[in-house]
Amino acid sequence: MACAACGYAVFVNPRPTGTPIIVDGDRFLVIRRARPPQQGWWDLPGGFCDGFEHPRDAAVREAREELGVDIHLGAFVGMWIGTYEFQDEPLPVLDCFWLATLAPGATITLDPAEGTELAWMPLSDPPPLAFSTMESAIREVRRSSGRLVP
Repeated sequence: MACAACGYAVFVNPRPTGTPIIVDGDRFLVIRRARPPQQGWWDLPGGFCDGFEHPRDAAVREAREELGVDIHLGAFVGMWIGTYEFQDEPLPVLDCFWLATLAPGATITLDPAEGTELAWMPLSDPPPLAFSTMESAIREVRRSSGRLVP
C-alpha cells in the first residue's frame, strides 16, 4: 500500500514473536489466555518483539513478564508464519520457538492479565492450542524427540 499524496509505502510484513516451549521431562507448560484473540484457549507464553529486539530475547522477556520466572533457552525449534487478529484485522506474524527450561528454584507467578490458569501438558497428547503455529512447533518437538535438547 502506498500513500497517493506522498508515495510513502507500507509493507504488510510479518511481525516477529519469541516463544519458549518450557519443558519438564515429557511435558510442557501452557497458560489459558486471559484476553483476545483466542481468549480461553491454551497458549504458550510468548509474544511480540519490542522494536529491534531479537526474538530469542523476546522469548526470555515474555517468560519473565507472563510467568515471573527466568528461563534457560535451549535448541531453536523453528519458525512459522501465522495470523494474529488485531483490531478486526488479520496480521501476519513470524512466530519463533525455542525449547526452554525453568531456572533452578524458579516459582511461577502467572500474570492474571496474561493467563487465568496454567498447566503442564504431555508432549505426547497436547491440547488444542490458541494458534496453529504453536501446534506446528509442538509437532516438531515431538517429531524430533531426542534430537532437540532443552
